Order: sequence, then C-alpha cells, then structure tokens
Amino acid sequence: MKGLAKTLVRNGVVHADDMSTLVARAGEGPELRQELVSSRLVTEAQIAEAIAEHTGRPYVDISAAVLDPEIIALVPPALCRRYQVIPIARGRRQLTVGMLDPNDLIALDDLATATDLNIVPVVVAADALTTAFTRFLRSDEELSDLSEQIGEIAAVDAGPGTTETLQDQVDDAPIVRFVNLLITQAINDRASDIHIEPGERQLTVRYRIDGVLHEMQKADRAIQDGVISRLKIMASIDIAERRRPQDGRLSVQHEGRQVDLRLATLPTVWGEKIVMRILDNRAQTLTMDDLRFSMINEKRFREAITRPHGMVLVTGPTGSGKSTTLYTALNTVANPRINVITVEDPVEYRMAGINQVQVNQRAGMTFQAALRSILRSDPDVVLVGEIRDQETATISIEAALTGHLVLSTLHTNDAPSALTRLTEIGCEPFLVGTALSAVVAQRLARRLCVKCRESYRESRDTLDAVRFPYQPSDPPVLYRAVGCSACSGTGYSGRVALHEVMTLSEGLEQLVVRHATGSEMRALALSEGMVSLRDDGFMKVAEGITTIEEVLRVTL
Repeated sequence: MKGLAKTLVRNGVVHADDMSTLVARAGEGPELRQELVSSRLVTEAQIAEAIAEHTGRPYVDISAAVLDPEIIALVPPALCRRYQVIPIARGRRQLTVGMLDPNDLIALDDLATATDLNIVPVVVAADALTTAFTRFLRSDEELSDLSEQIGEIAAVDAGPGTTETLQDQVDDAPIVRFVNLLITQAINDRASDIHIEPGERQLTVRYRIDGVLHEMQKADRAIQDGVISRLKIMASIDIAERRRPQDGRLSVQHEGRQVDLRLATLPTVWGEKIVMRILDNRAQTLTMDDLRFSMINEKRFREAITRPHGMVLVTGPTGSGKSTTLYTALNTVANPRINVITVEDPVEYRMAGINQVQVNQRAGMTFQAALRSILRSDPDVVLVGEIRDQETATISIEAALTGHLVLSTLHTNDAPSALTRLTEIGCEPFLVGTALSAVVAQRLARRLCVKCRESYRESRDTLDAVRFPYQPSDPPVLYRAVGCSACSGTGYSGRVALHEVMTLSEGLEQLVVRHATGSEMRALALSEGMVSLRDDGFMKVAEGITTIEEVLRVTL
C-alpha cells in the first residue's frame, strides 16, 4: 500500500535506511508487507496501525475479541476469504468489517451488494485475521458451490464427442480447488483423518476430529473420479489401478508450514475409498510432560526407557497415539552418543539424527529382514513399528536380551494382555518374561475446552455406579462440556492420553512361564501398584481435563 513505508518511518517503527533497502528490493506493493514481517522489523499489528493512520480508518485488535458467529454469517465465507475481510459488528443499517486494505473499493462494493448494508471498514492485523478465519469461517459453503460447479462440468463433458483425458480432468481448476479446500478445512478443524467415501449417488467426506467421525460434506457422484484421481496424483500412486489397495504420501503447505498426509486407497463396491491420515509433526518435539502421564506412571515409564536393554511395548487400538508416545520416548533417550535405528511401515514422522528404515514388501524389505540387518549395524536403541508375527516378535525379544533397548507396539486391549499375545503368536514364555521391561496400554479421550467448560457436582449415585473414587464427606467438583466458537460447539478441544503402565516383576514372569490367564496376570499387576486405564482417566476427570462420559467411552 502506497504511503505505508513513509508512515512507518515517520512513526519511528522502521529506520529510514532499512526501509529504503526493502523498498528497493520489493517496491511499495503487497510484497513490501511480506518483506517487513519476514525481516522481523515490524509486527502485523504495527503494520495495521500504520495503515489505519495513513487511511484515517480506526485500527481494531481482534486477536482476543469474541466475535458473534451470527454477524460473521452475514457475509459468505468465500467472499470473506476472497477479499480478506471479517464482519465484526452490526448497526441498524450498517456492518463493520475488519479489512487489511480499507480502501479496496471493489471489496466494499461487493460486500454492500451481498449484505444490503452500508459497509464501515476498519483495519485489522493479518495474523489476527487468519486466526479469525480458522475459528469462525468454514469452507462448507464454498465446497458445496464447487461440487455443484464440477458436477455441471462433468455432465456437459459426458456428452457425445468428449475427448478430454483423465489428466485434463484432474488438472481442472474446480477439482484442484475442491481437494485443496478439503485438506485445508481438515487441518483447520484439527482433524486426524479425512475419509472420502463413494456411494451409489453421492460422495461423502468425513473428518475424524478428536477421535470422533463427523460428516462434513456430501457431493454429487459425478465429481468422484476427478477428486480421487487428483489425490492419487498428489500422492504419486498409479491413477489407473483401481482394483487393489495402494498407499502413498503427500505434503501440503498450510499457513507457512509443511503438513504431511499418509494416503491409503481401498476398492469398494461403489468405487475407491480414500483415507488420509494427517501427520502432526509436533510429535517430533513433544516432551514427557506433554504426554500427561501421572506421577507413578511417568516414573515407571522413564525407568523402562532409560535402561540399557530390554523391551518396552505400547499397546492400544489404531489411532490411540502409540506412535506419538514412542517418538516422545525416542526424543527422551536419543543423543549423539547412541545409535538409534527404526523400522516402520510407514515412516510417519521424519526425525533428524535417527536412522529410519521404511518397510518395502515388494523389494523384500520386511520387518524381519530389516531387523536382521539392523542388528548387524551396531544399534543401541531399536524401534520396531509394530510386532505382527512370530518372527518379528522373536527377533525383537532376542535383541532386547542381547544388550539393546527395543521399543515397539502391539495391538491388545490392556497391558497384561500383551504377555498372553506374545506367547500366543509363538514366543517362548520364559523369553517373554525376561525380555520385557514394561508394557504401556493407552487410549485417547477428548480434552475439555478450557474456554467454555462448566463446573458442577455429580450425584453420589452416578459416582458410585461408575466407581469413581471420592470422599463421601467431600464430593469432588467436576467439569462438563458446554460448547463455544473456539471448540466449534463440541465442548472439547484436543485429546489427552490415558495410560496403564505395567512393569514386569518376578511374580508376573512366573505367571507367564506357567501360561496363566490374562485375568490372573491383571489381578497381580493391579495388586503390585499398576493403575488401570479407567482409574487413570478418573484422575484426569478430577483434574478437570476430561469428563466421566469420555473415560467411559474409551475404557472398559
């Protein structure tokens, strides 16, 4: 914006010499703003204040403002994104909107036409506007418009004489925009998975948010082939192969950071279903404190992963955060003095300073083959992505018995079941008891939104029915979900892990050797101080982190 440079220099925000250098390099257009922020000479708020002074419009800080969703809904989301505006307040015949450029006459005219109100522009900071978009604007309406547009194009193209190739179809702008919006909206909604499911008449899109699937979009079946082919191209997999499952990986840029997605196709009766796992790279930098272990569980887990040898297993269903826990353990123990090697299928998070091996069945790089090679590469710590069969389990146990720390995952319902599972797949019981140091069972419960949670006192009948630990003379103050704009009305934001940490004692080893039942092992582990998943969840309920309903939903 012309005059921005002079205003910043006149106010003493930027030195004249620095500004001259930037103007010479970027001019006085939109690029100057990007240069000023990237060089860290000014903040977005300082730029907004300078624009406000230069244009004579007020500056409004919306970074912590509570905006009314009903007022925001007066302007279509697509229009808000196109012109970079956000409705802030409404008067009798006027609408106050926050803008980056309050002199954008085309935007003001289109907003007035769309709302039939007089538009009063104010200046807002770009980063605050982006945050407001994430919190208050959804792409649902734009997605619906795009799906209709693509469907109309497909109907026309289906006529006689059509020669358009599949590559032409997937390169079409509406298809590209539709797919990009799906991914962007999923990331903004904190989704962990995107499900694209073909049906007889419609294509359904669902997001898994905080462990629960939500239907987000229904589109005409005519766009199905284009969307699926576009995603296949992005993931670098064969777009012509539709009869067998395929796996791929893609990366997108979102708000200045790279986000990786793991893609899997599955042929169904109505076409190919696609599931994309959004890989949160923050797992690379998590600490033990972020895992929210209880004091006793963290002590047991730390003792197990800091031993020079032995095996530590993390168990739980798919999507229960096992990989995140293992990577956090690696972050805790890894240092330049030890050799850490992982074998995974697939490699979810790429970490510096760690040797990561990708399983490739076609090339003969199986878990077993990779493990044999790894043990000849002088490792100190070995991470096995998953123990699925007897050979992988046996090699892992032997590695743990020969001076290596082995970390891996197993699919069982609780910690003691890992012992019976290993013996069932063919491992020698006396080796299992000797090699294992600890087993962690894990579940993820939704975390209460701290901005809208509400305190209350639960009835004694309910507490007694679920066996919630409390003092009858002093009933606990608990919290329940309410719902606000920050959590999209769900009452929950994010998830917290519930843990069950079992360390191997001499008594448990003896039970394994004599093929005791899982219930016997569980009874002994509890008597030796193991905290069950449900009890760990109730501790987090008492801390106001989650709710009784969530703990009951994910634990037995």
